[in-house]
Amino acid sequence: MIKNLINSKLQMFPIEGFDIHIIKKYEELSGKDESFKAQNLAVLLIKSGNFKLKIEDVIQELSVRDLIIIPKDSDCHVIEVLGKLHLYLIIFSSDFAVKNCLRKELVDSFYFFIRKEPMKASLDENEYSVLSLIYRLIYYINLDSKKDGHENELHRISLNLFIYELKLIYNKYASNSIPNFTRKENIVMQFLTILSIHYKKHHHVQFYAGALFITPIYLNRVVKEVTGKSVKLLIIEAIISEAKILLEDGQISLAEIAEEMEFASTSIFGIFFKKHTSLSPSDYRTSFFEKSRGH
Repeated sequence: MIKNLINSKLQMFPIEGFDIHIIKKYEELSGKDESFKAQNLAVLLIKSGNFKLKIEDVIQELSVRDLIIIPKDSDCHVIEVLGKLHLYLIIFSSDFAVKNCLRKELVDSFYFFIRKEPMKASLDENEYSVLSLIYRLIYYINLDSKKDGHENELHRISLNLFIYELKLIYNKYASNSIPNFTRKENIVMQFLTILSIHYKKHHHVQFYAGALFITPIYLNRVVKEVTGKSVKLLIIEAIISEAKILLEDGQISLAEIAEEMEFASTSIFGIFFKKHTSLSPSDYRTSFFEKSRGH
């Protein structure tokens, strides 16, 4: 069961690159090989029962209130399930991780998605209550998205809240564990940090390469190797993501948005937005409010 869920093709879900499950009864597939390589990053929280999982060469014994982050590309094997296993599971694709960690307050959370080692934490009762509540909130919001295909502000807030809570837990339980990042991974983390601060004003690869004292070609190669995306594409995604948030606020005019995003004119902003979304800013705003009223 875990094998199939973690390795889901997340591109087909209402929120591309993301899925969540509340598993009230885990069914072990007797006689079937439960060995697999994780195709996505998974965050698993145990509500009840016991779960023994081998990740790489380390056996992880999980019980009530245990949290574990399973890195992408990990070799995993389900060893044993004891008791009535009830768990929460969130799965992220790399693409989703990059898009949602470009916010300035969340960018340092990207280390969850590029770290190679699993992280396990035994939460106290309060931490468990908060995190399980966020899981349930996201789960029910996600059900509504599957019904009408509408991704709303509440979804964005709840997912950001989840990533932020993970960051707090990591800081507490892994304070003595320094992530073992390669030089390339460090460059990517630095690039994403600079991007999260400057994407409104600086739209060109040369600025970011210069800030890191490396060539644009080398920066692009490293970023694509770690994230699967080019520097230019990440800049575009950061700009479009922010533009959509601003367009969803009916109090801000298109001219004000263009100025906020450092475009020379409203028309240039409109051409850029339509090129990368297939909708004009006005059409996107109209579509958003029509969906909101229907929701």
